[in-house]
Amino acid sequence: MSEIESVPDKTAPQAAPQTPSPAAGAKPKKDENFFAFLFWLLLGVVVLRSFIISPFNIPSESMLPRLLIGDYLFASKWSYGYSKYSLPFSAPLIPGRLFASEPKRGDVVIFKAPPGNDLDYIKRVIGLPGDEIQMVNGQVILNGKPIPKVKVNDFILPVTQNMIDAAKAEMRLPCVDPEFEITRKDGTDACRYPQFRETLPNGVSYNVLDLGTREKDNTGVYIVPEGHMFLMGDNRDNSLDSRFPAIEGGGIGIVPQGNLVGKAALMMFSTDGSAKWLLPWTWFTAARWNRIGGTF
Repeated sequence: MSEIESVPDKTAPQAAPQTPSPAAGAKPKKDENFFAFLFWLLLGVVVLRSFIISPFNIPSESMLPRLLIGDYLFASKWSYGYSKYSLPFSAPLIPGRLFASEPKRGDVVIFKAPPGNDLDYIKRVIGLPGDEIQMVNGQVILNGKPIPKVKVNDFILPVTQNMIDAAKAEMRLPCVDPEFEITRKDGTDACRYPQFRETLPNGVSYNVLDLGTREKDNTGVYIVPEGHMFLMGDNRDNSLDSRFPAIEGGGIGIVPQGNLVGKAALMMFSTDGSAKWLLPWTWFTAARWNRIGGTF
């Protein structure tokens, strides 16, 4: 008896092929993509802030009239080269200073302030290595020659909430002294400060405030050592700068160029301090829109 080969009936319904189920405990691929996205996003932010551009805010009045409390600006990180101070938390990953270049007189720079080198400060460069600097009756003498200082219109500064908060923290009046307090025609309070125009030998001009005879309006001669810079605030009588020795909570002394973080480049935002988190419309009314976009 011969065997008969069994042929499957092609008309019968066929079972669908089975897709193997993921192994127990395997994570979906979309989770892997999400974490990869977070990694590259974080890396991009670190690279951007360390080597290209980084935001800084202004907490004091030492750079009036150019910078107000509540200003937020971008600083270019490539202008003077890179060091550990270019990195988040000053991570000691860069030896010395790479691609270093010297700032110019008149540059507005962000730097780590001595003695602790842990806080960001912002001042204007007045002196470079070899320069001799002295203050005589409130005028800067650079290498034996007075820097031209011309009286211009007074600087009128409306009193804002962040000015009031800063004054309370420093236990002083918002306008420093009552003689500078005024009431404008619309009934609001403001500060009126004497303002002058200075011009450095390289042609850079900027406005400064001079509140009268104050401490450090007359000094000895400072000689800037190699690799350092002499820095001053534009608000000459309300700035603890290179005229004051570098002590904790005090001045900054003559600052090493290795402490540079970046150069002030672009105003990105400004607020008067009146915004309330729970009142979203105040986020817009508190903004000083006319200051946004200014360059240095």
